Amino acid sequence: MAPHGFEHLERQLDGSIVALRPMRAEHAEALFQAALLDRSSYRYTTVPSTLNEAEAYVALALEEQAKGTVVPFVLTALDTGEVIGTSRFLNLRWYFDRTTPDLVEIGGTWLRADVQRTGVNTEAKLLLLTLAFEDYEVFKVDLKTDARNDRSARAMERIGATFEGILRQAHASLVIDEVGQLRDSAMYAVLRDDWPRVREILLELTRKYR
Repeated sequence: MAPHGFEHLERQLDGSIVALRPMRAEHAEALFQAALLDRSSYRYTTVPSTLNEAEAYVALALEEQAKGTVVPFVLTALDTGEVIGTSRFLNLRWYFDRTTPDLVEIGGTWLRADVQRTGVNTEAKLLLLTLAFEDYEVFKVDLKTDARNDRSARAMERIGATFEGILRQAHASLVIDEVGQLRDSAMYAVLRDDWPRVREILLELTRKYR
């Protein structure tokens, strides 16, 4: 069972090109602006397209955080301080008597179009996985994507996550014209024993972008 209160799970995470900050209500405008560029890569992800949608998007994330189901972050560029996307821990699970979760999932990730394929996502994953394994001391981190999202699946495999299979019609589709439908989800994971290997992969990948 989750402990009461989640302030102790929030951290400010700094890399070499990106920083992760706890999401706040005032980030809605910046997230809306970040989503205005080319949206073609957002087919399988929920990304607000209006300011009202951005405000509702942030409000929902903060409501879920208060319930103990997510820990949302905004991604900011270290060189400019601009908000360039978002990511979060979700599906936090407690099986033992600990104040930090035993398992988490990393998801809800989207980036401004011009920072995709620049190393931002790779370094953000390094920061989040480091927090999960070395601070929370989780046993496992899950990652999932729409089974049709080959780009996302390749990215998970590239960082060393292990493919665990396809869950058929397991989650609500996030594709705009598939409201009310279920999707198949491709499941990936990093175990605690995997973390040293995955950490080295991520460190090597991030060095290429510096």
